[in-house]
Amino acid sequence: MTQDDFDSGFYQRFYRDPRTRVTTPAEMARRAAVVAAILKQWQLPVRRILDAGCGLGWMRPAMLNAFPRSAYVGLEFSEHLCRRYGWVEGSLTDYRARARFDLVICHDVMQYLPERDARRAMANLGRLCRGALYFYAPTVEDWRHHADRSCSDTSIHLRESQWYRSRLSRHFRYAGFGIHVRRGVSFPQWELERPRE
Repeated sequence: MTQDDFDSGFYQRFYRDPRTRVTTPAEMARRAAVVAAILKQWQLPVRRILDAGCGLGWMRPAMLNAFPRSAYVGLEFSEHLCRRYGWVEGSLTDYRARARFDLVICHDVMQYLPERDARRAMANLGRLCRGALYFYAPTVEDWRHHADRSCSDTSIHLRESQWYRSRLSRHFRYAGFGIHVRRGVSFPQWELERPRE
């Protein structure tokens, strides 16, 4: 996909128009609040947040409310959104930062990347994150069983869930609810709270 694909029309259709949007600000705020609550429960410090593919920034207010002393970086490929909201313009495939992040959010991004770029972006998550990663991308399985195709973007690259899991497991341990914790980072989690391996 190109810059032109992520223009104002794209965000009007998939995010602003109540008839065709795929999510709402309220849903994203709830999601962010849950992720923040889990990280607080696990006593994982969050001082630097990277929201990779932040879009309209709907997770930002809840994250900054939960972690008021943290620095938030919104990374976005869309030139249109970067101009409008002041996000850092770039791609997860090659983005670099001076310091790593305690929390990286990568929600609804990878399906827009072709294979080579997706591989690079997945590897980059391991370089950018020193703590927790909240990760979501629609999979082939989701498309078959969960996706509302009446409002879903069909111009995407669907991959098997195992494609993502195998790459995430190189740097992270899955801890539940889309949260992956960097290998070597300890946190308190009761046995029956752990996902089954």
